Amino acid sequence: MKHLNKLMAVICLFVGLSSQAQDSNNPWALTFGANAVDTRISAASSIEDQFGQYFDAKDNWNIIPSVSYLKVSKYVGNNFSFGVVGSVNKISRFVNERVDPSWDYVVTNPGNLAYYGIDGVINYSLMNLMKSKVIDPSIHIGGGYTFMGEASAGTVNGGLGLTFWFTEQVGLSLSSTYKHSFDDTRTPDVDVASHMQHFAGLTFKFGGKDTDGDGIYDKDDACPEVAGLKQFNGCPDTDADGIQDSADECPNDFGLAALNGCPDTDGDGIADKDDACPEVAGPVSMKGCPDADGDGVADKDDKCVTVKGPKENAGCPWPDTDGDGVLDKDDKCIDVKGTVANAGCPEVTEEAIKKLNAYAKTILFNSGKATFKAQTIPVLQSIVAILKEYPYSRFMIEGHTDSDGTNELNQTLSENRAAAVKNFLIENGIAADRLNSAGYGETKPIDSNKTAKGKANNRRVEVNLIKE
Repeated sequence: MKHLNKLMAVICLFVGLSSQAQDSNNPWALTFGANAVDTRISAASSIEDQFGQYFDAKDNWNIIPSVSYLKVSKYVGNNFSFGVVGSVNKISRFVNERVDPSWDYVVTNPGNLAYYGIDGVINYSLMNLMKSKVIDPSIHIGGGYTFMGEASAGTVNGGLGLTFWFTEQVGLSLSSTYKHSFDDTRTPDVDVASHMQHFAGLTFKFGGKDTDGDGIYDKDDACPEVAGLKQFNGCPDTDADGIQDSADECPNDFGLAALNGCPDTDGDGIADKDDACPEVAGPVSMKGCPDADGDGVADKDDKCVTVKGPKENAGCPWPDTDGDGVLDKDDKCIDVKGTVANAGCPEVTEEAIKKLNAYAKTILFNSGKATFKAQTIPVLQSIVAILKEYPYSRFMIEGHTDSDGTNELNQTLSENRAAAVKNFLIENGIAADRLNSAGYGETKPIDSNKTAKGKANNRRVEVNLIKE
């Protein structure tokens, strides 16, 4: 018994040092009671023999008439707990291994061997499967070290358990553990035989914490620092509107559940705190303010309360100064009638396009190059003048060549010449985003390449309107 007292003192010290690490309701458990050691299971040669006398306490079990084991365990989550078990016993019934299967098992007294065990246990509770708060079956595995007389050995353990909970914190625990020894020649005082150890004891759970003293454990208390109501998981309801403060957007003002605890003075379904006009009912889309003309602009912000108009124009309709069907806000030529397709500006006429291409055909380049001859500059300036008459139209500059030379050279030359014209126009005041250029080489002839005149016609620049 003096050894048991030492063991209990060590384990209680362990509990004292660890009891601050609480993260669940009553995570710690202390179990004490009696244990029985049965060596028959390792002596048997078959499963039937091993478990046939499982409860034969009279012949096989070793029990001492006192508290003989102590277990401390801690819940770690997901139905798992980890524990340490210390046990003492006296081996006065040792089941010898049968030499011949026809012989009976012989139970001898090996000399009242002192038995001590210290084991670590990982336990998994199956209580959730039982749908019960009383019956708590479990399985466990672990390992430890066992002293049996003068011998000692490590063991690998596994077993089953069953606890009946009388209250939330007190229960009767029963379990059986098979301990497989790594030094099992079944010689007393020389080795430790593999064996079964049965336990029966009372379990007390403790360690639950209730910081605010409202009767709800901190683990389940949504407001552990402030006393509250059970129906709100420990949270208060200051304004008594049936909505706990942590979910109440207006915790100090009696309000409606539909509005998360906030009042609605004008009854328009919008909480006063979110209502731009809390004293006058209005639609949700207008943040609680009325909109007489239904144009989406609240009356308080609408400069034309009785006439629909866009928000961008303060609730008033947009004007169309030139009457061309393009509102001034979109009309790039507000004072001149144009077309919708051309953003309110006049369309480029066919006559203007013909005039542009008549000029373009007279653009002359130095032979084989993308540089202009001097007499071409006035022609380019005339093209600039026409383009400026249509400031919101876009144009494509196309370059073409005759068939002299290779296709590759002609393609490059046509691209460079079209780009040269584009660059001249940009340098002379035409916006770059209004112009594109492309070269087609000799692929689009407008005349025969077999005559000098035909080739001259094919060497050309064209200006075409880009239609959006």
